[in-house]
Amino acid sequence: MNTATRSAHWLDALRTQLWPLPALAVALAVVLGMALPALDSAVDGDLPDSVTVFLFSGGPEAARAVLQAISGSLITVTSLTFSLTVVTLQLASSQFSPRLLRTFTSDRFVHGTLALFLAAFAFSLTVLRSVRDEGNGNTAFVPEISVTVAYALAMASVLGLVLFLAHLTREIRVETMLRRVNVETQETIDRVFPQDRPAPPPQPFPAPGSFPIRSSSSGFLTSYDQGALLNAAKDAGAVLRIDREPGSSLVQGVPFATAWSVAGTTFSAEVREKLANDTNAAVATGYERTNVQDIGFGFRQLVDVAVRALSPGINDPTTAVHVIGHLSALLCRLGERNPGPEHLVDDDGRVRVVLSLPGLRDFLSLAMDQPRQYGAADPAVAARLLQLLHELAWCDRKGRYRAEIMDHLGRMRNAIGSAHYSTPERKTLMDLADSIAKVILM
Repeated sequence: MNTATRSAHWLDALRTQLWPLPALAVALAVVLGMALPALDSAVDGDLPDSVTVFLFSGGPEAARAVLQAISGSLITVTSLTFSLTVVTLQLASSQFSPRLLRTFTSDRFVHGTLALFLAAFAFSLTVLRSVRDEGNGNTAFVPEISVTVAYALAMASVLGLVLFLAHLTREIRVETMLRRVNVETQETIDRVFPQDRPAPPPQPFPAPGSFPIRSSSSGFLTSYDQGALLNAAKDAGAVLRIDREPGSSLVQGVPFATAWSVAGTTFSAEVREKLANDTNAAVATGYERTNVQDIGFGFRQLVDVAVRALSPGINDPTTAVHVIGHLSALLCRLGERNPGPEHLVDDDGRVRVVLSLPGLRDFLSLAMDQPRQYGAADPAVAARLLQLLHELAWCDRKGRYRAEIMDHLGRMRNAIGSAHYSTPERKTLMDLADSIAKVILM
């Protein structure tokens, strides 16, 4: 896996975990809790009055009481924060979609709040061990700077708790979740299908002597290492076609790629085995889909929310309409690009690797099929689906996707014709479909 892909995987893995930043904060707090008392001891009695007036001025017993109160209360607040986070995750999973959990676990505000609470707790507990009473040959020592810093961290934690509660109430709103998924998917679109990406050339067909390459592991295909795949194909003198898209499920022992010789010859068993091993090494799999190269994952998250909102148990067509608006924005963004398979060429300009990436037809079907099936009986949802096709037609300035849009418009007409609408509602929707057809055919 190349450096860019590996870095993207590491960043994605770190930002979707709750523990890295709090763990780092605890480690730094412990180090600071040991270093500051040493600084206190070194500068004890040498600080000017203009500084000491702001520092803790109590004795050892008072310092212990303050530090114990801070550490004891903060561990309770941290437990409360974790409980609220778990409840929020459960709510998002049950009411919206379990695939939205990644959106919550990647929330930097939650990471920062937990890190602040745990750092304040660890710092106070570490400083507490340095407070000494006079007696048994020891001189009394109160780390004034350290206790003051612990007090400041406690006040910051109180403010953090208030901000966390306000943030949490905003994050569990469906509009906020949809916006975050939209932004993440736009970033993936820009990464996989940049604006200057040329239109995919015709796809080469397997030559005689082609053979399948089986997957060495099971899981979701999360990303390709394009450089490694190209080198593997050139070393073997082959053309390599990856037949699965990012987000597809791979099963160990089942073919996921096809290879054939550039010269039209038959590969030896050793070359086949090496090419298969190199290909598997260049393909990353995981137990869940990610946004690294998988654009369809964002569409899947949004469609899941729409389908859940249209279920009889929830019956929230307004949320479905909002979701369709976000799907329309993403489709229009794709309509201005050149989605589709990626072709990697060698130094002579020959196609050596074909990466299966979804085209607009795939994304349009993903965005339309299930919402149409479950929401066509609601006039508002049906009208918004028609409006999506209208908006995509306007964004398709060159008319490259006219056939796909007309196909889904025909499916919408069939769904509207078979739904139980009143005569005025059916006429309004059919008139809207006719007006959209005129725009598409302009």
